[in-house]
Amino acid sequence: MSLLKVLLLPPTLNVLLVLLGLLLGARRLLGALLVIAGLFGLLLLATPLASHALRHSLEAHEVPGPGQLGTAQAIVILGGGRDYVAPEFGWGDAPANPTWRRLAYGAHLQRQTGLPILVSGGRVHDEERAEASLMAAALREVFEVPVQWLEGESRNTAENARFSAELLRLEDIGDILLVSQAWHLPRAVAAFEAAGLSVVAAPTEFASPPPQGLRAWLPRAYHLNQSTRALHEWLARGEQALREHLLRR
Repeated sequence: MSLLKVLLLPPTLNVLLVLLGLLLGARRLLGALLVIAGLFGLLLLATPLASHALRHSLEAHEVPGPGQLGTAQAIVILGGGRDYVAPEFGWGDAPANPTWRRLAYGAHLQRQTGLPILVSGGRVHDEERAEASLMAAALREVFEVPVQWLEGESRNTAENARFSAELLRLEDIGDILLVSQAWHLPRAVAAFEAAGLSVVAAPTEFASPPPQGLRAWLPRAYHLNQSTRALHEWLARGEQALREHLLRR
């Protein structure tokens, strides 16, 4: 599925469309349309307007209110990737920027509630240290927030949910605050609820509105990256829905 995702997402998909169009011949209508679709699609996805629309469409949860915070027994922070050989912290690898955003909000919630924290993330490519250990180091050394549990075996969102639920059940915990990016939480919440937990979504890093006027249509590499991230999430949701459909048959 990983290779398929690469092929179905920009910029690889756009390049394949252009190449296929060129192979068919620019004089043929289908070939010309494929070239135009590949190039125009790449430019459109790189605009602030398109990237915001794609990300905002994924953001189904609002920031939890005081009443919702009071029902939780623990905070679960999901790993969002790592940077390899990051020398500035002395840990070897370090959390990637999306993970730092989750850790910052998780630390903020812990100071508000005093709830214990579970961090979840394993070794996707057989790294020396689990992502959860990097997250725990960041919370302790940078944010000065304690970590109660490390779940270091998971490699994706479904495993985050399954393995975290197993740890929490041993502590008789069934109600959690779940921290991740706003665009990721709908799928993550569904996975954790399927694992038997009661979940209050705690989203962070909402999509910023696009600028006004012509600037909303000016392509930038940053916005292409954001669009690709959103399309990846839509693709993952489609995969999740297909798996659930097949399991019900």
